[in-house]
Amino acid sequence: MSNQTTPQGPHQGQQILTDGKPLAETDAAMILIHGRGASAYDIMELGFLLGGDQFALLAPQAANNTWYPFSFLAPLANNEPYLSSALQALADLVAQVEAAGSPASRIILAGFSQGACLASEFAARNARRYGGLLLFSGGLIGPPGTPRDYPGTLDGTPVFIGCSDIDAHIPLSRVQETTKILTTLGAQVNEKIYPNMPHTIIQDELDQAQKITEQLASDG
Repeated sequence: MSNQTTPQGPHQGQQILTDGKPLAETDAAMILIHGRGASAYDIMELGFLLGGDQFALLAPQAANNTWYPFSFLAPLANNEPYLSSALQALADLVAQVEAAGSPASRIILAGFSQGACLASEFAARNARRYGGLLLFSGGLIGPPGTPRDYPGTLDGTPVFIGCSDIDAHIPLSRVQETTKILTTLGAQVNEKIYPNMPHTIIQDELDQAQKITEQLASDG
């Protein structure tokens, strides 16, 4: 199944892949955000690995399979209008899920690589209690020294962030900064750094993330 949104930017009007439980039949959802060069179909597999049969699964598709054109460490203006469009696409999707009956506190945001960067930046800019934030090899967006004076509070949102200590795309310092900022915003962060891991998702990361998904499913 798919849904369309009103065109406003490069990522508006793109397909939203859905699976798992129908939104009308559950109050818990997982929004899955794919990485650069990947697709909604690719990231949907992650949802099932994380116990997605307990959730409504929604995976938005980026225009041309890329949420923003340059590195997440580039000046913010260099990635416009794509970055703002991507953040708006997530905001619209969260609002759609809420309107269907799943409050933010029952919504998990999960992403890999560029998708994890987008998920972390969205959650920080729109801080409130979410069902969970699962960040696989990603971190907050912007060059070193970017102001991080985000308003609001994540109000105890459980967060898992996992990454290699030698990831070619994600500096360890940015992972650690992201953990610090999200903690300051009131999240409960479980950070795991894996020595010499390639740019991928490993079983231990899935195990850590499942603690969050299983807890949310059992709370229902």
